[in-house]
Amino acid sequence: MRVGFIGLGSQGAPMARRIVDAGYETTLWARRPATLVPFAGTPAKRAASPADLAAASDLVCVCVVDDAGLEEVLTGEYGVLTGLRRGGVVAVHSTVHPETCRRLADRARIHGVALVDAPVSGGGPAAARGRLVVMAGGEPGTLAYCRPVFATYANPVVHMGPLGTGQLAKLLNNVLFTANLATAADTLALGRDLAIDPAALAQVLAHGSAGSFALHRVTADGGTLDRFAGHAGPLLRKDVRLATEVAEASGARPDIVLPAASAALVMMNGQRPRLTSESDMTDPAPDESQPH
Repeated sequence: MRVGFIGLGSQGAPMARRIVDAGYETTLWARRPATLVPFAGTPAKRAASPADLAAASDLVCVCVVDDAGLEEVLTGEYGVLTGLRRGGVVAVHSTVHPETCRRLADRARIHGVALVDAPVSGGGPAAARGRLVVMAGGEPGTLAYCRPVFATYANPVVHMGPLGTGQLAKLLNNVLFTANLATAADTLALGRDLAIDPAALAQVLAHGSAGSFALHRVTADGGTLDRFAGHAGPLLRKDVRLATEVAEASGARPDIVLPAASAALVMMNGQRPRLTSESDMTDPAPDESQPH
């Protein structure tokens, strides 16, 4: 299988490197030439455009930042769909709105191309170790075709269901992570208010039942979300917004996770969410007129 890869950022670059090192004939394209420098001396080829990359590929993996970037790469004048052969496959590793994937899949189908949404989680270090998680939505046969390539940088690769369910799973993952950032940072701040040594508290929490990946990240960043806001804040803000849109469109009403995730975004802006009144600290009396 010939593989094309677009999106050589902090996560995409090690993913592409794993594909190259696994021996696949790999073609790369990037807007910024600097991102191709680490691949000098490898067998990876460079393409002049996404269309040229697609013409040299059977499977094209795309790991760009957002919906607009994904649409441009796939459907632009020199986009992937103008060059990929009939029977080719596009794997969307970006985190985007599920409807964006469904719409692009319809466009791809006109060209005789299949599309799977396959967002990933774990970050660059996990990609370099082959330990990302891929949450994939689409036809089982199409995923089976892609799985050997996905397995070069991910374990596990989980089929979530129809097209779009991979994106739904990734949005839920990122919303929960963002919410966990808020609770971790606020807990450490509460410890400081109670005159507990922050380093000692962080050590205890990390080794106890309260330990989490989010707590580890907050502790590594000094116990606050200040540094986190700069490099991860915009992406998390995008994903919380997308998750909110999806929830509202479906009529879902999450009472805890989205408000907590929103609180994390407020904290990243240098503010600290506070309860509006003392009554917020207690459970409201049950409404006996409503079924439980």
